[in-house]
Amino acid sequence: MTSASDSVNPLVGPDSYLTLHYRIELVSGPAAGSVFANTFDGRPATLQMGAGQWAPSMEQHLLNLEEGSRHSFDLPAADAYGERNPDLLQWISQSTMNQHTDPEKPLVLGDMVEFAAPNGGHYSGVLKEFGASSVLFDFNHPLAGADLKLEVHILGVM
Repeated sequence: MTSASDSVNPLVGPDSYLTLHYRIELVSGPAAGSVFANTFDGRPATLQMGAGQWAPSMEQHLLNLEEGSRHSFDLPAADAYGERNPDLLQWISQSTMNQHTDPEKPLVLGDMVEFAAPNGGHYSGVLKEFGASSVLFDFNHPLAGADLKLEVHILGVM
């Protein structure tokens, strides 16, 4: 058996900066079988562990992987981006919408709109429905509620 100290290549740590190829496929729900992201046929991606680029539970699967290695993980929704939260479906008034959108570019269903949070941060929602004086947004992560298959090739670890 090989221990981490016997490894020749660097291992992914909680604060590592990675260069990697990855593929995220949806394995459940109405979009099952579709690919959400795939860098294998293009340029590799970079990922700063612990910076919030990926869900923390997904990053946990990368810990202690060796540079140069390839892995595949099946992730239930709870271990990926969580289950869908019905409380994150929110009606937004038309006046609020006017503050966050360009009147020259009308919104269509499926558009993502970024809103300023009271604490200075930002959050995004997907337009789901038009009402008489408000619009319905879904503030769940686009992958919430989906079981995923994650494939990775760790190209570099710093």
